Amino acid sequence: MAATKVRGLVAALNSTGCFKYKSPDAVVDFLVVGGGVVGLAVAQRLSERFPTKSTYLVERHPHAGEETSSRNSEVIHAGLYYPPESLKTQLCLRGRHLMYDRCDRYNIPYRKTGKLVVAHEHQRAYVESLFAKARQLPWPKHSPPHGAEDQVLPVSLISGAQARELEPDLSPDITAALWSPETGIVDSHSFMESLERDILESVGGELVFSTRVVRVDPYKSEESSRLSSEEGWVVQTITENAEQGDSLLARTLINASGLSANLIPNSLLPEASRIPMFFGRGSYAAYSGPGISHINRLIYPCPETGPNKHAFQSLGTHLTLDLQGKVRFGPDLEWISPPPRAGASEYDFNEGNADFWRKHLKPSDSRLEEMHRAVTEYLPGVSFEGFRPDYVGIRPKLVLSGFQDFTVRKDYADGSGRGLMVSLMGIESPGLTSSLAIAEHVVDDVIEPEHIHISQ
Repeated sequence: MAATKVRGLVAALNSTGCFKYKSPDAVVDFLVVGGGVVGLAVAQRLSERFPTKSTYLVERHPHAGEETSSRNSEVIHAGLYYPPESLKTQLCLRGRHLMYDRCDRYNIPYRKTGKLVVAHEHQRAYVESLFAKARQLPWPKHSPPHGAEDQVLPVSLISGAQARELEPDLSPDITAALWSPETGIVDSHSFMESLERDILESVGGELVFSTRVVRVDPYKSEESSRLSSEEGWVVQTITENAEQGDSLLARTLINASGLSANLIPNSLLPEASRIPMFFGRGSYAAYSGPGISHINRLIYPCPETGPNKHAFQSLGTHLTLDLQGKVRFGPDLEWISPPPRAGASEYDFNEGNADFWRKHLKPSDSRLEEMHRAVTEYLPGVSFEGFRPDYVGIRPKLVLSGFQDFTVRKDYADGSGRGLMVSLMGIESPGLTSSLAIAEHVVDDVIEPEHIHISQ
């Protein structure tokens, strides 16, 4: 679907008014909504940083990481592609360091494969610009001590012939490449399990699954309540198919609900100011066949930079490896929209369509021909017969074109600085790599300065 015809979803939580306000009957210091890799990382950081405070994470699925976090390339990105001062770059650089460190300390399976970004002659300027940018990148906040000559992102610019010495299956038309030795792959499920264990083993941490948030309101002090002096957000939840829900007062609320992250802030905003969410479907193909006999590294083409460029929306149909050495290609990019209806506008306001994307998760062979064509641009020996549908992932997008940074939105229950809610939106690639750094940023740079009265 062409991006110009894509409809965004501007639904709001409880827009039908089905769930009436319910006074809270318990208080939690930190409530994290969403049990993907970012929500888990934030909850783990909170429980570690504030061990005497209560940190609850609620996740609507029976297990952690069932959406974007389990349907991606499992790549540990180096931090090449985005504007130098952006959160995507800074948190990817920092997150890569934190990821490798955690993998070493917790025996999480990973492999530092390295990556080649390969270019045809007309794309040479692109890899040259990546190289120049990488050489000048500043070290991100919270970085460990380092020497003046140490580079945060070591890369090399090599010729096509040198690239073929590393990967002989590459096309003879490849004339230049960027070699990134710090790129790797990780067992994302083992990584998430390690975060879960840390939370559960902490004094104040708790994970609550099969529980969905159905309503969020700023807390209004009630004189008759024992909570009259409290500030924060009233969060109503339903566990599985229970008829009655629970109501919690969250002193600080962190919204890390990924593909649904706009629903909570939209429930507090006027309709004209609601935040749209767009959805990018990415298909992955498994491959077995000729043309990859010597592959040991990840191989990325240059993103599209012509008239139909989507360089910031997709990195192209690249080759990745899993920890068993199996090859897969993807993801591609296909925009999907909520189901059309008569008189539909540019945006869909129907909360009932919030999970429409689930119907697009089934892999099919409809994308294979286009994927094969894209891959043969840099690996001409691969055969179409070797491709087979593998899995599909959905990426939360805040814009249809151009660069969009990770968004860290702050709202206050009293409207003027008390009762913090942090919403993390548009957390797509490099979200897995950045997850621990996102948590560090949210906890250390956003929450702690606004809660200096919190003491352990």
